Amino acid sequence: MDLFVSILAGTAQALLFALEICMLLRAILSWFPIRDDNPILVFVSMVTEPIILPIRALFERLGWFQNLPIDVSFFVAYLLLTVLGTVVGVVL
Repeated sequence: MDLFVSILAGTAQALLFALEICMLLRAILSWFPIRDDNPILVFVSMVTEPIILPIRALFERLGWFQNLPIDVSFFVAYLLLTVLGTVVGVVL
């Protein structure tokens, strides 16, 4: 049973790390004038948007962070991924 939990936690931690990398890549790519149909940008957006969208919708519904020039939901999503990865790492 311990081996199964260890493999499951390791896989989850690797997936969370990959999501963190995709989010960092999305943030860095947003600084450059890249066309919206760029395959890398499309892939990174497709992977990260399901994580960011619920947080963005929650903030819009609550009326939080509406007039800021940065996307706070992105930072909150990244922070949650990091915390979740740390929690899963403790299980290992």
